Amino acid sequence: MDIISQTLTSIRNANYCKNQFVCIPPLFINKQLASILKTEGFIESFKNIDNKLILYLKYKGHDQIPILTNLQRISTPGRRVYINSKEIPQLFGGLGIFILSTSKGIMTNKQAQKIKLGGELICSIW
Repeated sequence: MDIISQTLTSIRNANYCKNQFVCIPPLFINKQLASILKTEGFIESFKNIDNKLILYLKYKGHDQIPILTNLQRISTPGRRVYINSKEIPQLFGGLGIFILSTSKGIMTNKQAQKIKLGGELICSIW
Protein backbone atom coordinates (compact mmCIF):
# COMPACT_ATOMS: atom_id res chain seq x y z
CA MET A 1 0.00 0.00 0.00
CA ASP A 2 1.29 3.46 -0.77
CA ILE A 3 1.76 6.27 1.77
CA ILE A 4 -1.26 8.35 0.75
CA SER A 5 -3.60 5.34 0.86
CA GLN A 6 -2.20 4.40 4.26
CA THR A 7 -2.76 7.93 5.57
CA LEU A 8 -6.32 8.16 4.23
CA THR A 9 -7.15 4.72 5.69
CA SER A 10 -5.77 5.71 9.11
CA ILE A 11 -7.86 8.90 9.13
CA ARG A 12 -10.96 7.04 7.90
CA ASN A 13 -10.62 4.33 10.57
CA ALA A 14 -10.03 6.82 13.39
CA ASN A 15 -13.00 8.84 12.21
CA TYR A 16 -15.19 5.72 12.07
CA CYS A 17 -14.23 4.81 15.67
CA LYS A 18 -14.81 8.45 16.74
CA ASN A 19 -11.26 8.87 18.03
CA GLN A 20 -10.27 12.40 18.98
CA PHE A 21 -6.94 12.17 17.13
CA VAL A 22 -4.92 9.98 14.78
CA CYS A 23 -1.14 9.60 14.48
CA ILE A 24 0.44 9.37 11.04
CA PRO A 25 4.06 9.52 9.82
CA PRO A 26 5.40 13.11 9.59
CA LEU A 27 6.17 12.97 5.87
CA PHE A 28 6.11 16.07 3.69
CA ILE A 29 3.03 14.95 1.75
CA ASN A 30 1.17 14.10 4.98
CA LYS A 31 1.93 17.58 6.33
CA GLN A 32 0.59 19.14 3.15
CA LEU A 33 -2.57 16.97 3.31
CA ALA A 34 -3.05 17.93 6.98
CA SER A 35 -2.63 21.60 6.13
CA ILE A 36 -5.30 21.36 3.40
CA LEU A 37 -7.68 19.46 5.71
CA LYS A 38 -7.21 22.14 8.39
CA THR A 39 -7.67 25.02 5.95
CA GLU A 40 -10.84 23.48 4.48
CA GLY A 41 -12.27 22.83 7.97
CA PHE A 42 -12.26 19.02 7.93
CA ILE A 43 -10.00 18.68 11.01
CA GLU A 44 -9.53 20.79 14.16
CA SER A 45 -5.74 21.04 14.03
CA PHE A 46 -2.51 19.09 13.63
CA LYS A 47 0.82 18.98 15.47
CA ASN A 48 4.20 17.43 14.84
CA ILE A 49 5.22 15.81 18.15
CA ASP A 50 7.89 13.16 18.83
CA ASN A 51 8.36 12.16 15.19
CA LYS A 52 4.58 11.75 14.72
CA LEU A 53 2.07 13.95 12.97
CA ILE A 54 -1.06 14.11 15.13
CA LEU A 55 -4.33 15.13 13.47
CA TYR A 56 -7.14 16.21 15.79
CA LEU A 57 -10.40 15.14 14.18
CA LYS A 58 -13.53 17.25 14.08
CA TYR A 59 -17.07 16.14 15.02
CA LYS A 60 -20.38 17.98 15.26
CA GLY A 61 -23.18 17.75 17.77
CA HIS A 62 -23.64 15.79 20.96
CA ASP A 63 -23.73 12.51 19.02
CA GLN A 64 -20.29 13.31 17.56
CA ILE A 65 -21.20 13.00 13.90
CA PRO A 66 -17.95 13.03 11.87
CA ILE A 67 -17.28 16.04 9.66
CA LEU A 68 -15.30 13.83 7.29
CA THR A 69 -17.81 11.48 5.72
CA ASN A 70 -15.69 10.11 2.88
CA LEU A 71 -12.01 9.97 1.96
CA GLN A 72 -11.41 8.26 -1.37
CA ARG A 73 -8.13 7.61 -3.18
CA ILE A 74 -8.42 8.32 -6.92
CA SER A 75 -4.96 8.04 -8.46
CA THR A 76 -3.01 4.96 -7.38
CA PRO A 77 0.56 3.84 -8.14
CA GLY A 78 -0.83 1.34 -10.68
CA ARG A 79 -3.32 3.75 -12.27
CA ARG A 80 -2.44 7.41 -12.41
CA VAL A 81 -5.24 9.88 -13.17
CA TYR A 82 -4.22 13.22 -14.67
CA ILE A 83 -6.46 16.14 -15.62
CA ASN A 84 -5.86 19.53 -17.18
CA SER A 85 -7.15 22.79 -15.77
CA LYS A 86 -10.29 22.77 -17.94
CA GLU A 87 -11.32 19.28 -16.74
CA ILE A 88 -11.09 19.91 -12.98
CA PRO A 89 -14.43 18.71 -11.53
CA GLN A 90 -16.56 20.13 -8.70
CA LEU A 91 -17.53 17.80 -5.87
CA PHE A 92 -21.09 18.21 -4.53
CA GLY A 93 -21.33 21.75 -5.81
CA GLY A 94 -18.19 22.83 -3.96
CA LEU A 95 -18.97 21.17 -0.58
CA GLY A 96 -16.29 18.55 -1.09
CA ILE A 97 -12.78 18.92 -2.44
CA PHE A 98 -10.39 17.11 -4.73
CA ILE A 99 -6.71 17.20 -3.85
CA LEU A 100 -4.31 17.49 -6.76
CA SER A 101 -0.58 17.13 -7.08
CA THR A 102 0.58 19.87 -9.44
CA SER A 103 3.87 21.36 -10.55
CA LYS A 104 3.28 24.07 -7.91
CA GLY A 105 2.69 21.55 -5.10
CA ILE A 106 -0.29 19.84 -3.46
CA MET A 107 -3.49 21.91 -3.66
CA THR A 108 -7.26 21.70 -3.79
CA ASN A 109 -9.32 21.74 -6.97
CA LYS A 110 -10.46 25.30 -6.17
CA GLN A 111 -6.89 26.58 -5.89
CA ALA A 112 -5.85 24.77 -9.09
CA GLN A 113 -8.79 26.27 -11.01
CA LYS A 114 -7.87 29.79 -9.87
CA ILE A 115 -4.34 29.52 -11.25
CA LYS A 116 -5.43 27.40 -14.25
CA LEU A 117 -3.19 24.46 -13.43
CA GLY A 118 -3.86 20.74 -13.90
CA GLY A 119 -2.16 17.73 -12.36
CA GLU A 120 -2.65 14.32 -10.80
CA LEU A 121 -5.94 13.73 -8.93
CA ILE A 122 -4.82 12.30 -5.59
CA CYS A 123 -8.07 11.96 -3.62
CA SER A 124 -11.55 13.30 -2.96
CA ILE A 125 -12.80 14.40 0.45
CA TRP A 126 -16.29 15.30 1.65
